[in-house]
Formats: sequence, C-alpha cells, structure tokens
Amino acid sequence: MTRILSLLILLAAAQANSAVYLVGKGMQYERPSEVAAVAKDGDTIEIEAADYKGDVAVWTQNNLVIRGVGGRPHIIANGVAAEEKAIWVVKGDNTIVENIEFSGASVADQNGAGIRLEGTNLTVRRCYFHDNENGILTGTNPHSKILVEYSEFANNGYGDGYSHNMYIGRVAKFTLQFSYVHHARVGHQVKSRAEENVIRFNRIMDERTGTSSYIIDLPNPGKAHIVGNELQQGPQAENWAMVRSVQDLILVNNTLVNDRGSGVFVSLSGPGDASVLQNNIFAGRGEIESNGATMRGNLMSDDIAFVDRRGYDYRLTASSAAVDSGTMPDPTAQVLWEYAHVANRKEREEQGPIDVGAHSY
Repeated sequence: MTRILSLLILLAAAQANSAVYLVGKGMQYERPSEVAAVAKDGDTIEIEAADYKGDVAVWTQNNLVIRGVGGRPHIIANGVAAEEKAIWVVKGDNTIVENIEFSGASVADQNGAGIRLEGTNLTVRRCYFHDNENGILTGTNPHSKILVEYSEFANNGYGDGYSHNMYIGRVAKFTLQFSYVHHARVGHQVKSRAEENVIRFNRIMDERTGTSSYIIDLPNPGKAHIVGNELQQGPQAENWAMVRSVQDLILVNNTLVNDRGSGVFVSLSGPGDASVLQNNIFAGRGEIESNGATMRGNLMSDDIAFVDRRGYDYRLTASSAAVDSGTMPDPTAQVLWEYAHVANRKEREEQGPIDVGAHSY
C-alpha cells in the first residue's frame, strides 16, 4: 500500500510540473520545432491547424503528448529532414502523436519518413501520412510497443520496393486498427517485423491504381492476429501474394479481394499447426498456401454479392452466401467491430449465426 501511495505521489508531482505549449501564428512558439528544443518530459504540445513548411524536429523528451487542435496541422517537409531521416525523429519514450498530417519526407538514402521512431513505445492516433518515402519507420527495440489507430496512410514509398506505407522494425508488439492504408508505391502497404502483430478492422487496399507489393508482410517469426479487415489487391499490384506471413497466424473474418487476376491470397510459411484461417471471404482468382493450417468457415468465390465490389463496398447483401455461414471463432479473435470509412469503426451486429467476412449483414 505504501509503495502504491508513493507512486501516486510521484505521478501527481510529475503532472503538476508538466507544461502545455501552444504552437501557432501569433503565439509564443510559432513552429513545432521551437517547442522541441525547450519541452520537458511529460509536457503537452498543442499545434494549431496550419501548414508548417520545412519545419522538421527531433523530439528527445519522454512521455510527450503532441496533438493538433482546431483542425489538423500539416507538417510539410519541403525538402528538409531532421538528421537526414524524417520530418519528426522521435527519440523519447512513450510518445503520443494525435491529429497531425505529415507529407513530403525525402532523404538521400530514399528512406525518409513522416515519423522515424528511435525511442520506446509510440502511439499514433488520427494522423495522416502521405507522399513520404515511408509513412512510419521504426528501428529494432525488443521492449517497444507501437499502436496506430484511426489513421490514414497513402502514396508512401520511394518506388524501389524497399520503402513502404509503414515499416515496423523488430519491436515487441505492433497494433494497427481502424485505419485506412492504401496506394503504397511499389512497397508494402503494411510491413512489420514485430514479435507480435495485431492488425484488425482496417481497410488496406490498392484500389484501381495502387502498385503495392504485399498488402501485409510479416517476414519474421512470432504470432499475428489479422481480424476483421478489408484487404484488396489491385490490378496493378507488383506482387503475386496479398498476405505473407512466417508467423503463427490467426486470420479471422477478413474480406480478401484479388483484382489482379491471379495470385495467392495468403502465403503462410510459418508453422501450420499453430495457424487458423477462419470465416474469411476470398473473392477473385487466387490460391491459399496454408502450410497445413486449420481451415474452417471460409468462403472462396468470385460472386459474393457485395453491395458494390467495383466501388470497394464489401458489405454483404441479403443474397450473399456469406450470410449466416460462419463458425464461431476462438475468444482470442473476437469480432466485435467493423471498419467504417474513413478510418473509423462501428459495432458489429450479428443476427443469428456469424457471417463470413469483415462485415455482418
């Protein structure tokens, strides 16, 4: 009890000593980089919505909250990069970034990022990354956990196949949820080397003009839950496979649509006896390389009766064979939500047996 009380006192003292910085035209600090030079651990930075061109920064403090207010501020690289790495290089631990737009990151080694994480633990919420060489790029940190939610990633990638909409390094855990990830340039929509990956209730697509490689690439051993996502490979996709995993994979209630004409929906090279593919829609032409994984309740057909397949509306109609045809998933893969466009969520409602795919009728 004494230890808990001491921790509460320390927390209260830290909060009492923290500051809130307001950034914007006519304020004491007009650019985010000015605050990056003076902020202390635990501070909050609120950035007024405006365009901040060429204003790059290195954040070294711990426990920062950096958020946009009054709209979404837009940080535009404009040919400049912090440490020749990114628009923002985050070296501190436990950083939260909310409601910020990042674009234009470009560096000499063609690996410029909207955010480059070098610290431990990062939360990104309601942000927009577009037209960078990488949206988010993280290094190796076995203690780090990354959460990205309610965010959009578009048109990131240099075009060489080595830079991506997001590239998560070897961290402890990566969670991506309620987000819209699309039109990666040749690279992957989502690439993660995390030991544990949780990718749920997102829309991850090439649509008509995207040229991505894998939709999801998990090239390192570990475990992954991919649940309730809309996943689509476009006709101009660079790769033959949509989802590649060497991890123990739980793939439940996703809608996978292959508009490439042929290929592989899932290429699983991890231990098949630890993997489950359940209640997924596989629409279009393609194969499943399951490596002996448990398969149940899936539906493979090029005629699913979506609301509007050409318009990427993969909700079910009453005549769809996916209605009431699923099997109950394991409690660890509960399907409580659905993706709601753009970059949001809605509660999933079932009437009768569970439906197959990312949406219930």
